[in-house]
Amino acid sequence: MTNQHTIRKSVELEGVGLHTGEPVKLVFLPAPADHGIRFQRVDLPGKPIIKADLGMVMSTNRGTTLSSEGAAVSTVEHVLSSLHGMEIDNVLMEIDGPEVPIMDGSARLFVRALEEAGREAQDAEREVLEVTEPISYYDPDTGSELLALPADFFQVTTLVDFGSPILGPQYASMQSLQDYKTEIAPCRTFVFLHELEMLAQQDLIKGGDLDNAIVIADRLLSQEELDHLAQKLGKPSIKVEREGVLNTTQLHFQNEPARHKLLDVIGDLTLIGAPIKGKIVATKPGHKANIEFARLLKKCLQDQRKLGNIPKYDPDLPPIINVKQIMNMLPHRYPFLFVDKIVEMTDKYVVGVKNVTMNEAFFQGHFPGNPVFPGVLQLEALAQAGGVFVLSLQEDPGNWDTYFLKIENAKFKNMVFPGDTLLLRCELTAPIRRGIVQMSATAYVGSKIASEAEMTAQIVKRNKE
Repeated sequence: MTNQHTIRKSVELEGVGLHTGEPVKLVFLPAPADHGIRFQRVDLPGKPIIKADLGMVMSTNRGTTLSSEGAAVSTVEHVLSSLHGMEIDNVLMEIDGPEVPIMDGSARLFVRALEEAGREAQDAEREVLEVTEPISYYDPDTGSELLALPADFFQVTTLVDFGSPILGPQYASMQSLQDYKTEIAPCRTFVFLHELEMLAQQDLIKGGDLDNAIVIADRLLSQEELDHLAQKLGKPSIKVEREGVLNTTQLHFQNEPARHKLLDVIGDLTLIGAPIKGKIVATKPGHKANIEFARLLKKCLQDQRKLGNIPKYDPDLPPIINVKQIMNMLPHRYPFLFVDKIVEMTDKYVVGVKNVTMNEAFFQGHFPGNPVFPGVLQLEALAQAGGVFVLSLQEDPGNWDTYFLKIENAKFKNMVFPGDTLLLRCELTAPIRRGIVQMSATAYVGSKIASEAEMTAQIVKRNKE
């Protein structure tokens, strides 16, 4: 396991937004461990912060846009790709406009700035998503397909085919992040000429320039049309050179478009919130497909975290809270008391134990002859463990009760039978405010997750009348 990294000092860049055309300044600042990657709109009242996370994705139209609390930052994929490529985990980016500057259309200048800022190890372990089995996503509307496979380190392969006689099928591959700086970061965005004309008519790409994009002439143009386009884009002259690429730029690589798509894939996957140990194969990738695929990987990361949180239960150790003390807190009694003891507790989470036996009253009528611990009662057991936790935080825990307000995303993954020991782990997902408690709850049997849910409850003063 490697440590997290931030940058040693602040560094800034200035440019224009691709679509807004407005000048914008981007400042990279060091951030503490576990901070993650965040943007801060310093031009807005309150200077709102937007976390680089899949939950913040607002749009994938012509780029990836993040939004939070009414503030947005668009075209984030190139700068995110550079942070991933340089293995920077924690950074705050102050930005004084709604769009990340396009620079030269690649990640090269972002990488240069991050090199100038330097890289600094932090005293915290780096979480990594390890791909242990194939994970795939397919979009039938676009033909985009993305696949994650087990591998010893992060690798990416992209295959593109735009059905154009000018830009034929291409593929690109990055075998190691060590190759990112020289083989991927310099690769610029590209656009077909017909798209350029359409985007200009839609009042987009105001900051677009033939110096920050590869323009592919996918139809024959007369010299008169080329001269008109040159005038519109502020260029003295335009010609169509080999392979239909306008002569305003020279390709860095023969397969630069495929490499840029690889750059975009890395940028969008950064929103998972953890680097990947695995091989990504992307066919005809696009921002929409990248984000949907990233959501599948994020779910695997969340499952990995839960399995990493399997409680260590030693029956030889005395309980932190025994069943008599539990009954002093909870109003529940036989046959509806589902927590036998509390074996671990911090200020963030609790672990309770429920020993499942054939003597449970509900087994008389629930699947007679094939006793299975009911899923809804597993949720009740989790709620009781969580109840003991939050009530223990009160000065007089015996005078309060907890009541469900909401249960979301409940899932039952493995059956529970008599003889099983159910470990109940509940963790706060937000600070307790005004008596409202939000918890992530997971029930384990051995190394397997039996059930899980997100729970919201309210602490209420007990009515003794």
